[in-house]
Amino acid sequence: MTLSPDAVLALAPDAASAKAARGLTGAGQWPVRGHNEAAVWGECQGSGAKPYQTQVDLGGPAFRCSCPSRKFPCKHGLALLLMRAENAAGFASGEPPAWVAEWLASRVQRAQKSEEREQRAEEREAERATERAADPQAAVAADAQAATAREAQRWRRIEAGMDELERWMGDAIQRGLANLPPDAPAQWQHFAARMVDAQAGGLAAAVRDCAELLHAGVRQPERLLARLGRLQLVVEAVRRRDPLGADVRADLRATLGWPLDRETVLAQGPRVEDRWTVLGQVSEEREHRLVERRVWLWGQSTGRRALLLDFAPGGQGFESAWLTGSALQAALVFSPSRVPLRAWVAQRGAAPVDVAWPDPANTEEWQALAQRLAGHAWLPFAPLVLSQARLRRAGAQWHLVAGDVHVPLVLGDEDAWLLMAAAGGHPVTLAGEWDGQVLRPFSAWGGEGLWTPMASRVI
Repeated sequence: MTLSPDAVLALAPDAASAKAARGLTGAGQWPVRGHNEAAVWGECQGSGAKPYQTQVDLGGPAFRCSCPSRKFPCKHGLALLLMRAENAAGFASGEPPAWVAEWLASRVQRAQKSEEREQRAEEREAERATERAADPQAAVAADAQAATAREAQRWRRIEAGMDELERWMGDAIQRGLANLPPDAPAQWQHFAARMVDAQAGGLAAAVRDCAELLHAGVRQPERLLARLGRLQLVVEAVRRRDPLGADVRADLRATLGWPLDRETVLAQGPRVEDRWTVLGQVSEEREHRLVERRVWLWGQSTGRRALLLDFAPGGQGFESAWLTGSALQAALVFSPSRVPLRAWVAQRGAAPVDVAWPDPANTEEWQALAQRLAGHAWLPFAPLVLSQARLRRAGAQWHLVAGDVHVPLVLGDEDAWLLMAAAGGHPVTLAGEWDGQVLRPFSAWGGEGLWTPMASRVI
């Protein structure tokens, strides 16, 4: 695998990691540097006596480093891959040392075990297919009965979890959200694990978000109450799910963390073929070092917005075809929802196509956002594109000013100043994720060209 320096920086978990990696690309900091077709490795001299051993499997790419950082990839892995992208001649070519070879071998073994599990699953499916061929009606009836029983059991567990969630929220409100004890965040983190036990893992993240709001500022009790209100709406929806429409039930299941069957979606979902411009992407670390990547697309002909959602364990990379500022011809299949945004790639062209950018009127964009939020009560974030926008700063908070609208931003100072420089004094069109409170920008165009946050820089 050969990645450009910009593609390497796009793998950074945040802007700070990308900046730190840039500062670690001096040859003097890496007394050992080597590579071959499979991997890149090196030893980086840190503050301790023993250098950090860093290695990258180019097949992913996947990263491993002996440093204590919890970020994946860490700054050392990014710096090592960045150095190779910029100057492969500076690396010794040959067989990897034992500490690299052992890691690569362990990855091969895990891949083989995964293939064996898949093969056993295919064999069991083949046995069931034989049984279905021998007595099709009985096999179909047995499969349907088993699926119904599993679904009913899961709903019973979720209902029990919703009863606990309602009692827990009631106790918190009765105490007063502004007067909770100092150990309340830790208690709420513990309760989030209970939602996983109740097979409602999607709500665990929502409970953790509530825990982070505790004691975070004078306005946080108001935001916390709004979050709890949405959780109560989930509780009520679970209890009254039967009269709900199929699309609303699909949204409820997604909110609960009930996984979708990819093959079923690809076979039954609506298919949309277009030239898809990559508006931007956001990566966030979840529990147990799991990294979530959200890639936002815009269809040049249809005008549709689409979300590609991927997950990878810490240290493993994502597919690198979807880079901000590029465009690909692809057929997407959308998951069932009242607000169909999440999509799966059914077919994709290999070569990039010409890039075009959306230019919506702000009034139309706000109306579309309102319709999305009204249609999906638990939508965690929605795409928003605003034109004729300028940055303004009020105290420590950056805002986007578009006409009469002032939108608070999740944006660091360095990225904000770089955006203002890219704008060159002109208004820009900016795209980002809106969570109901703030906008997280992931790209802007106009002025002097395309801007992206440092953690996802591709140009």
